[in-house]
Parts: sequence; C-alpha cells; structure tokens
Amino acid sequence: VLLQASGGGLVQPGGYLRLSCAASGSIFSINAMGWYRQAPGNQRELVATISSGGNTNYADSVKGRFTISRDNAKNTVYLQMNSLKPEDTAVYYCNARIRLSYGTTPSDYWGQGTLVTVSS
Repeated sequence: VLLQASGGGLVQPGGYLRLSCAASGSIFSINAMGWYRQAPGNQRELVATISSGGNTNYADSVKGRFTISRDNAKNTVYLQMNSLKPEDTAVYYCNARIRLSYGTTPSDYWGQGTLVTVSS
C-alpha cells in the first residue's frame, strides 16, 4: 500500500492551497483518512480527519479555514486550505486506516509528507 501526497508549496499569507493524497495497492477498504502536520521543533499534530461516511473533525486552529473531503472511488483524500497563515507552515502528512482483506484488522498508513510554506 502506498499513500502519495501532493500539492504543497510556497504561498503568501492569506493565500490558499489544495493538498491531495491517493492510496494505492491491494486495498479492501479504507476507514478514516486524515491530515497531520509537523512544524520544525514541534510534534506531529492532527489537522483534520474524515470517516468513511463523511464525518469530519478539525483542529481548533484550522476550523473555518480548512476543509477535508474524500473521493472513495479514487481512494483519495483532499485538504483545501484557505486564509493560510505563517503558523500553518509545516510538513503535512496524510494518513489512512486501511483494511487489506475481509475480516482483518485495519492498520495505519502514512504518506511521505508535503511541505507547505506560508511566507511573504
């Protein structure tokens, strides 16, 4: 199983970016998917998660600015980031809880990370 993240880059404060993360490989089903981030010197923190049914959860720091969504047919999760602030600068990691076959316990898989830099 491979999670491939894309969409990071350099953006000015107040700008926007859209991150994507596609899961590929021998996948039976995907439960929750999400985005986490890690800024230099900080621990990795949750940004947003979305269940297989579309229920979402956000960190307080991004509520109202970020939107998580998913396309189950494409095994892809997205993060629309608006009104970006310098404190959003971090490496963003996607996560997916994946079941490889019927009746097995799902496991967590991580993408390689994509750098988001918010600076003027």
